[in-house]
Amino acid sequence: MGTVIKINEGIVEDAAQLVPLARWLEWREAGQVPHPGSGVWLEPDDDFDALLPDLDRLTLIAVNFPVFTDGRGYSVARLLRERHGYRRELRAVGDVLRDQLYFMRRCGFDAFALRADQDAELALRAFDDYSVSYQ
Repeated sequence: MGTVIKINEGIVEDAAQLVPLARWLEWREAGQVPHPGSGVWLEPDDDFDALLPDLDRLTLIAVNFPVFTDGRGYSVARLLRERHGYRRELRAVGDVLRDQLYFMRRCGFDAFALRADQDAELALRAFDDYSVSYQ
């Protein structure tokens, strides 16, 4: 999921890392300042409303797709982009397959961590699969 981050005197020292939402909220509650490049890892059932005050300082939000048939991450992306105005990197992670990329992008994802068995070159062609959208 992510990497353990060192905390020194309330400031996280390390390069950009992803931390679970619960950890992020603990840090914020404790008055600790995460590294500016840190991001939050959301599970599809996380209630991310508590994260909303931090959206302007988050450079990355990753939304996990535990299995490709779990579509809740699409809704999370739409809400973050359209309702809450999140404009920085929104990354799909987990069981991400080539066939999902076009639709993920339409929901607001702009970065994709493909499942290990997926071919990145072939996956890039997914964005040309459709020329017209009806939604």
